[in-house]
Amino acid sequence: MPVRAIEFYSGIGGLHLALRRSRVACSLVKAFDWDQTACQVYAANYDAKLIIRRDISTLSAVDLLYLHADVWLLSPPCQPYTILNTAARGEADPRAKSFLHLINHVLPDLTAQDLQPRYILIENVASFQDSMTRRHLVDSLQRLGYVVAEFLLTPIQFGIPNSRLRYYLLAKLSPLRFSGLQESHFDRVHETIPGTASDIPAHSLHEYLDPAHEDEIPIRHKIHDRVLSKWGRLFDIVLPSSQRTCCFTRGYTQLVERAGSILQANEDLDTTEVFDRFLEAQSRGAEDAVRILDQLHLRYFTPSELLKIFRFEEPESNQEFLWPPNISLKSQYRLIGNSVNVEVVRRLIDYLFDGDEFTT
Repeated sequence: MPVRAIEFYSGIGGLHLALRRSRVACSLVKAFDWDQTACQVYAANYDAKLIIRRDISTLSAVDLLYLHADVWLLSPPCQPYTILNTAARGEADPRAKSFLHLINHVLPDLTAQDLQPRYILIENVASFQDSMTRRHLVDSLQRLGYVVAEFLLTPIQFGIPNSRLRYYLLAKLSPLRFSGLQESHFDRVHETIPGTASDIPAHSLHEYLDPAHEDEIPIRHKIHDRVLSKWGRLFDIVLPSSQRTCCFTRGYTQLVERAGSILQANEDLDTTEVFDRFLEAQSRGAEDAVRILDQLHLRYFTPSELLKIFRFEEPESNQEFLWPPNISLKSQYRLIGNSVNVEVVRRLIDYLFDGDEFTT
């Protein structure tokens, strides 16, 4: 029989998709999220009966008992721990409440009835590693009988041109063990998955771009003159031949710094040289100085391109991720930026179950 999984903070279903693509004989039986838009997108791409819009802090062990879940997949809110949030307060942040509720109350209550999940996967921002919540989480899981393995991984290690460093925690209920890890290694945060190649050369962005000529790119993906004039030099600019991009966040297209890379479609020109000419013209007060940048063909990555980078869509596959017609472009970028890299999580799920009876 396949194992049964619950997805918490399901977003647009990245954890679900990673599980589906893994080698594990496992079925997802329920998904929970409070974001109404995310739930609409989830329902459009997966079985709509799976998703429940609910405040996770209101869940109890009684609510989960009937699901008989062997696996918990969680991607709790990262805002309490992100370095981009100058007011980040860790577990004191109200947005951390629901996750702490699951760890402090729901999981112990299930354990007391011998109905706890045997496998757990948690994803968060890299800076979660330095939080008090992480230490509390690890201590709590070990006290409840779990063996814990922690990782800091980025998609670029697996050939995907995106440097999105993330923290991952895997937990197995004792006496299950992790292959390739000795007990003395459990207090370390690992930068590779044992037995998994993590030095794969990154593919170029060419493989992830929409098959369209520059003049076919909708105006909504081009960068406003005002933004280019004032902040253009702060963008991380990449070429179609590049083998990396910066981490894309929920603020992509709304923020300039540390929100994600932009694409220079014209590879025939030197970016620095063109920007130097632009800045020189701008310093002379030339009203049309920004037109100098037109020749670079700068634009934002489209949602479909980001879905390929996040591996919701496989570059070599014709399977298309669906957006309900009422989902705005801003919401699409926000939901993608809040999500996980499906391929990285798939590899972790395979490792979580490695050596156990449920892999195919």
